[in-house]
Amino acid sequence: MNRRKEISLMAAGLLAGIAVSGPATQAVAGLMANPSTQTFRLDGQCIHLEAYSINGNNYVKLRDIGQAVNFGVTYDAARNTVIIHPNEAYTEEVKASTKNVMVPQDGSQYIPKAGDVIPCGDGTGYAVTDVSRYDRNAFASGPAGPLPEPACDWSQFDQPQLPAAEVRRFNDQDGDYLFVRNLYETRRMLYTLYNAMADNPKTWQDGEAVRRSDGTPWVHIHLSMPEGVSPAGFWPWRAERVTELLDSCPAGDYYLDVWDVYRNGIFQRTEYQIY
Repeated sequence: MNRRKEISLMAAGLLAGIAVSGPATQAVAGLMANPSTQTFRLDGQCIHLEAYSINGNNYVKLRDIGQAVNFGVTYDAARNTVIIHPNEAYTEEVKASTKNVMVPQDGSQYIPKAGDVIPCGDGTGYAVTDVSRYDRNAFASGPAGPLPEPACDWSQFDQPQLPAAEVRRFNDQDGDYLFVRNLYETRRMLYTLYNAMADNPKTWQDGEAVRRSDGTPWVHIHLSMPEGVSPAGFWPWRAERVTELLDSCPAGDYYLDVWDVYRNGIFQRTEYQIY
């Protein structure tokens, strides 16, 4: 085993010494961490390492050791895992810039980025740390594409107003969650429903929307969910989920809603809901 690997394993052992549980966790809670006064030398040269003395032992950052002896250290946020690369050169960690981002209220597209901080209604800010799953997961190979173009005169159908782009945050035993209403993707669902109505003879005939006896369209559209219902949610985007539902029941009230879901700062999915 080469020296770089030996030092890698030593550093990993230091980290393992911190990862304690059960009764050991209670013991650690009573320990004090103080800046270490000891010096560190590498190949006879004095080097600076930020170190803390805990119960007579020195604790230093794994990344600082990697930089000193030139081995790679990376962090996989999606798996909450530190990865040591003993045979790769050290590379500097690139930290995303942090900025407050207001979610668009006009239906324009917002693409989340690591470092975004989304203001919440409770006065807190939710920091986005990982967006690697955005449009790239086991079920979607790429972006949903542009919004649908009109296949008919959409003005003959219901023209519901876009709701507010709400931001809802809550915590439970599984983590810190954020739900952001995605108005851009809500428009995608609405426009897909319009075109499905244009392709169904029960809702569109002879270039016009089929209407009820009171003059209103057969399909009434709402862009939020009523209280107490359990909508059919799906992801990633699949236009056929909207079209097939319309074809199976081309009359009545349709409720559409779309939410971006985050957990512990990590983007999870864009969830489409229809009822």
